[in-house]
Amino acid sequence: MTMYEHRQYPAWGRYVEVKGKKMHIYTKGTEGNTIVMLPGLGTAAPVLDFEPLADRLAVHNKVVVVEPFGYGWSDLTDEERTVDHIVEELRSALQQADIPGPYTLLPHSASGIYSLYYANKYPDEIQAVIGIDITLPQAVEYFGETVPQMPKYMSWIAPSGAARLAAYIIPSDLLPAADKGTYSDENLKLTKMITAWKAYNKSVVNEAGELRNNIEATKDMAFPSGLPVMIFAAERDKASTDGRTNITFYDEQLQHVQSHQLIPLKGHHYLHWTHFQKMAEDIDAFLQAARAQKDGVS
Repeated sequence: MTMYEHRQYPAWGRYVEVKGKKMHIYTKGTEGNTIVMLPGLGTAAPVLDFEPLADRLAVHNKVVVVEPFGYGWSDLTDEERTVDHIVEELRSALQQADIPGPYTLLPHSASGIYSLYYANKYPDEIQAVIGIDITLPQAVEYFGETVPQMPKYMSWIAPSGAARLAAYIIPSDLLPAADKGTYSDENLKLTKMITAWKAYNKSVVNEAGELRNNIEATKDMAFPSGLPVMIFAAERDKASTDGRTNITFYDEQLQHVQSHQLIPLKGHHYLHWTHFQKMAEDIDAFLQAARAQKDGVS
């Protein structure tokens, strides 16, 4: 069934070769800022997941969705899922696709760690970072938490057919919790299909298993003070006993950043499912202000 579906439903974008494997890149829009959208850990079909937000951002920007190995229409990989490997693969994919920087990185969730690393290692290539409820390495110490681990047996969910069975039995659990009409019927059909292909595959499970090491590798990093940073943060209902929330955490991480904005929003960790319109407007305004400030300084 998977082989048949791959032939019937080709990738929306184009493939580039990275380390001898195929990586899928989807672009929309041609002018303005080059916004590179990076998925959260385990988001089976990033191009489809980001579509409503990407469509609105593409009105004034060039939007690029990179599907890392193990995601969407991209190949799987046996390469270690270290932060360095993931960032180098991303850079290589953008270069192979002839998409020049500087880039505005738009990470969701765990991709916040990769964006932080990218901005520190290659600062000249990044013009801004806009996070969607992003993971940052300092959160572990701030909240006194441990890094969750994903059992290795999860990598058998897709190849065993369990993910495909779930797509038939409980499709709502695999689809965006968005208002009706936000995602087209075609999008939702493809999301279920790609989830059957890719849910918690070996590459994703290995990435989850590397999360603790990636946090350790980046815990002493901070966003460069001159880099514009915006974060959309999901408001949590409860604070810790000492009043700490993800809002207070992000606020602390942004204090040293000269141009920053923190926008709390009510909703799911996947804020772009329901707030895509507002987010697109806020992103355009933030990038326009950052550009004006930069031009004024220069």
